[in-house]
Amino acid sequence: MSGMIVHEWLEASGGSENVFETLVDTFPDADRFCLWNDSAGRFTGVTESSLARTPLRHSKAMALPLMPAVWRNLPESDADWVLASSHVFAHHAKFAGRAAKAPKLVYAHTPARYVWVPELDKRGDNAVARAVSGVLKMLDRSRAAEATAIAANSHYIAERIADKWGREAEVIHPPVRVADFSTAALVHTVAEQRILKALPTEFLLGVSRFVPYKRLEAVIDAGAASGMPVVLAGAGPEERRLRAYAAESGISVTLLRHPSFALLRALYRRASALVFAPVEDFGIVPVEAMASGTPVVANAVGGASESVIDGRTGAHVYTWHPDELADAVSRAVEARPEDCIARATDFDTSVFTSRIRSWVEVHAGVHAFA
Repeated sequence: MSGMIVHEWLEASGGSENVFETLVDTFPDADRFCLWNDSAGRFTGVTESSLARTPLRHSKAMALPLMPAVWRNLPESDADWVLASSHVFAHHAKFAGRAAKAPKLVYAHTPARYVWVPELDKRGDNAVARAVSGVLKMLDRSRAAEATAIAANSHYIAERIADKWGREAEVIHPPVRVADFSTAALVHTVAEQRILKALPTEFLLGVSRFVPYKRLEAVIDAGAASGMPVVLAGAGPEERRLRAYAAESGISVTLLRHPSFALLRALYRRASALVFAPVEDFGIVPVEAMASGTPVVANAVGGASESVIDGRTGAHVYTWHPDELADAVSRAVEARPEDCIARATDFDTSVFTSRIRSWVEVHAGVHAFA
């Protein structure tokens, strides 16, 4: 039986792109479709939608109102099953031809945050978005009802799916290549070796894009509360604000822009603990840190609370008050590296591949991949 894997849009990096890549590896004979492919060659053989031929591919915000209609008017396909990797409207997908009646399975990273939880996604926190959100909610809920089965990337998102879509979802956590982080990290360039040599022997680490919802200032707060230096690895529009915040913190804060993968691996392994403050759907960065043997101070709300075991591979934080942060850091750094690595293996790519294959086989037909 032939399949079709669909995804919102494709970029060169990202957690959902990692899921799409693993889905393609798991079902290599399936066709692939997305709104547009801006992955800089990472993904090939992917058919693009009509939006890809317009300037809107360069503006997600402007393209969003058109996406539901585009997803309902897809080209003809003979696929016997459709698997949608969805975090906005990909689960609306409807192909012409035989695929129109095929089982549609949805791997949900989240129901569209800007529609359903604008408090977590500022794209939905404006007058225009609020004006149309009622219509979009009705439409989105009805499209979710079409799915033969839904898988969620965390229990946190499964609860959101039940609340917003009125559907049950099986939890299949996203894949992490644990071996990429659990093996010794080598830094090859002289410049990177100098960076590592200049770092404190102990430090708290923050890893993400420098954007508001990632809450990197909380990493600095944790450093100030515990008296530990901080390293922030990433880049983005919040860099100037973070530098100003760091200057007022009274502790040593180092910002490393665009670290290479080799340097990032080394930072994970060198850090005393990773501090992860955002409310994420799942949160791959904490698993990468644990795979490196490094404990995590994690937000007690969101997907990271499912991967980080409080008191064993890190600590959960509720209020982010300085006293709680100091206690959380103190407890986290006592975690054993071997316990962190063992926990990370629960989210290895091999686990995801086995579970997603079984799930698709059950709902698309047990003989689908014979």
